[in-house]
Amino acid sequence: MTFSVHGLAVSRGIAMGRAVLVASSRADVAHYFIDPSKTVEEIQRVRAARDAVAEEIARVQRDLPKDAPHELSALLDVHLMLLQDEQLISGIKHWITDRLYNAEWALTTQYEIIARQFDDMEDEYLRERKADLEQVVERILGFMKGVASPVLPAGRARRQPRQQDLLLDDTLDVPLVLIAHDISPADMLQFKQSLFVGFATDVGGKTSHTAIVARSLDIPAVVGARSASQLIEQDDWVIIDGDAGVLIVDPSPIILAEYGFKKRQGELERQRLNRLKHTPAVTLDGQKVDLLANIEMPDDTAGAMAVGAVGVGLFRSEFLFMGRAGKLPGEQEQYLAYRKAVEGMQGLPVTIRTVDIGSDKPLDKLTDRTQDGQLNPALGLRAIRWSLADPPMFLTQLRAILRAAAHGQVNLLVPMLAHASEIRQTLSLIDRARAELDNKGIDYGPVQLGAMIEIPAAALTLKLFLKYFDFLSIGTNDLIQYTLAIDRADEAVAHLYDPCHPAVLRLIADTIAQCNAQGKSVSLCGEMAGDVGMTRLLLGLGLRSFSMHPSQILAVKQQILRADAGKLKGWAEEVLDSDAPAALL
Repeated sequence: MTFSVHGLAVSRGIAMGRAVLVASSRADVAHYFIDPSKTVEEIQRVRAARDAVAEEIARVQRDLPKDAPHELSALLDVHLMLLQDEQLISGIKHWITDRLYNAEWALTTQYEIIARQFDDMEDEYLRERKADLEQVVERILGFMKGVASPVLPAGRARRQPRQQDLLLDDTLDVPLVLIAHDISPADMLQFKQSLFVGFATDVGGKTSHTAIVARSLDIPAVVGARSASQLIEQDDWVIIDGDAGVLIVDPSPIILAEYGFKKRQGELERQRLNRLKHTPAVTLDGQKVDLLANIEMPDDTAGAMAVGAVGVGLFRSEFLFMGRAGKLPGEQEQYLAYRKAVEGMQGLPVTIRTVDIGSDKPLDKLTDRTQDGQLNPALGLRAIRWSLADPPMFLTQLRAILRAAAHGQVNLLVPMLAHASEIRQTLSLIDRARAELDNKGIDYGPVQLGAMIEIPAAALTLKLFLKYFDFLSIGTNDLIQYTLAIDRADEAVAHLYDPCHPAVLRLIADTIAQCNAQGKSVSLCGEMAGDVGMTRLLLGLGLRSFSMHPSQILAVKQQILRADAGKLKGWAEEVLDSDAPAALL
């Protein structure tokens, strides 16, 4: 019987094949009390399994092919760090020695405690690192039960033919899709060697590691599909619609044929879009538009160059700080990373955003800062507030960015500013960083200074920002969240997260208009920038610089090439004045 499962679309395309399920190891953990004389033995069981997992991950990392995405190696580093996390280790020992829990029970109990701390983190990317911890625990449990970590099949399975199989291919070799609660970086690596054509997971979000790696590998994927791994059975026929975020299970021959046609059409469309990568992004009435790339790591510049990005509009520097067990990257390490990104763009500009970290100090040893229930991380010590609270850390990053600017065009972007005092402090620290480099005789280059407009207070006091900064960048993800008082990660209110809300559009429109009037450049780097359904409206509002994931650039360019910006201006004003803007798009 045909049924569908809905999730989040994180990597475009259509994948069709038989389901291969990877089950969760925590579902059947034994719970019993041990004899006090067995505590050392139980602790050793956990330690041995942990060491075996670390050895396996290290081996996979050593064997990474040269063409493997950088994200895979970085995420494997995260897993190695989590394996050595002191809170995880000490917590397990506590449950074994003080409560006499068996090793498996102690491990899963400590996991649940740490997982709740991740849930309280405001930053979406950091919150989704809970999935990495879960995968580490799954692997340890697997070794404790004598079962190696799940290995993805290296080839296709040969089965009895069904009508669906014959419609897809005229052979009996059927492609496979992976269905799992979550997928670890080590397993994701095997997509390079296996013939999986797509995957779906119960958990994850648009910034989860599965989504990041899926986009880098260009694999159709749906995450956050909740109970998909429970509803779908081994060998079920599954369609993964990475465009709509839907799984269709046991489709009828008619549905399968329809999606087969849609898949072929999508492949043809990609081929057509690829022809645009060297075409300048210019509207029908001659308006030049800059299409920039959002990146997380220096190696991502290769993908940006491949689709014809004219620069990096957002380098999320916090990715360099992730999974380091509290040991932050030093000046030299950061400098080399920023320099690599600058050189990778071959003379094109690179905008580096200073570290955007949440208020619960996730980069240090994990601690529960929210147990009193009063701290709201979304409104707490995050982004520039966190940087200004730790001047030595901030100065280290500023010096590294300034040094990288000696090798190419660098723009320095500051997130979450709202107060004049914050602006003055930030500028003072930038000047101090320059002075420190001067005193040491270290070369550095000029940078354009920019501010993120992602708090309504900033959007409503633009004169202040235009006075101090060379350019502005609209961060729509947070701007929408703060304007509408909606936690975009909270499923209970996610339906109210509306990019087309009149208040949101008015703040964006006014920001663009005031920047244009003052001759200051303005870009938009949130999810809206890569949404082709918003391209015409943003052009009509006067936006001429979009920054997005590289995979979205060509589709947005196509919309720009077909648009007459002058004619869109009047229509855009109608949309702004409407009570229901989405209905006019």
